[in-house]
Amino acid sequence: MSRIQNKKTAVRYTIITPEQEQRRIDNYLLSVLKGVPRTRIYQMLRRGEIRVNGGRIKQSYRLHRGDKVRIPPVTVTDTAKPAEPHNYLLERVRDSVILENEDFLVLNKPSGIVVHSGSGRSFGVIEILRHLRPAQQGLQLVHRLDQETSGCLLIAKTLQGLKNLHRALKAGDIEKHYIALLKGHLHAFAIDVDQPLRKNTLRSGERLVEISEQGKYALSRFQVVREFQAASLVKVHLETGRTHQIRVHAKHLQHPVAGDIKYGDKEFNKGIRRAGLKRLFLHASKLVLPASHGLQALDIKAPLPADLAGFLDHYI
Repeated sequence: MSRIQNKKTAVRYTIITPEQEQRRIDNYLLSVLKGVPRTRIYQMLRRGEIRVNGGRIKQSYRLHRGDKVRIPPVTVTDTAKPAEPHNYLLERVRDSVILENEDFLVLNKPSGIVVHSGSGRSFGVIEILRHLRPAQQGLQLVHRLDQETSGCLLIAKTLQGLKNLHRALKAGDIEKHYIALLKGHLHAFAIDVDQPLRKNTLRSGERLVEISEQGKYALSRFQVVREFQAASLVKVHLETGRTHQIRVHAKHLQHPVAGDIKYGDKEFNKGIRRAGLKRLFLHASKLVLPASHGLQALDIKAPLPADLAGFLDHYI
């Protein structure tokens, strides 16, 4: 049994180095405040207890070289033996790398694994990768995928790689393509949905996204690939990258994504589950990187996972 001790730290100040530049403040704090609950870190950010250069900042703030970060006294849980990712997780993430160069790598992220720890999960993709590669503790998520979504996930290995990819994403120069199975048959072969999306967090802590005039612009392009008796296989090209964008836009079309517990159709999901689908049918199938922003033109494809491909082979 591990011996657990709690200790209170003193207030401290850290200066951001070139290697830490461009990291989000929340991710930075999660890495330096080992043993502090994630919920406490976000609470400190909301309350303004964390200060950068003497001022309050949002959790999305990206650090700059030379920033002075004030970290207040916190209670740290110290365990004699820190927890480690299970071998099953280590193998799944290690075997999912589909491309790697000096500045970044791309995973075909397995479904069921979160991209970072939190919300009851001790390990996400980024923590597992850092465990697998102890000499590369600067690995950073470039973007995110939902827990149940599989497919292309960009991980930066260097600060320059992170900057280049973020610039390309912000400019809309990285193409993101998905494959999804939707309920029913769409009324047209190709449909664009440009409804604005707003995030809403419930008292339970659950995050929901809704279409709202007060939301952020979002555009999804749906194209039918194949029709089944009660569902349609579609390609989706995202012009923007909002949280739960495809799932909410599909719901707006009244053709929700198969297996979507949060935004889907319960009766349709029951039937599709009986037919053999055990997860959300949403897969990030391709990323297209431009020959700009310091990047090399790349067309990166993540094969459809065996469980989804096998389901389609037997689904009528």
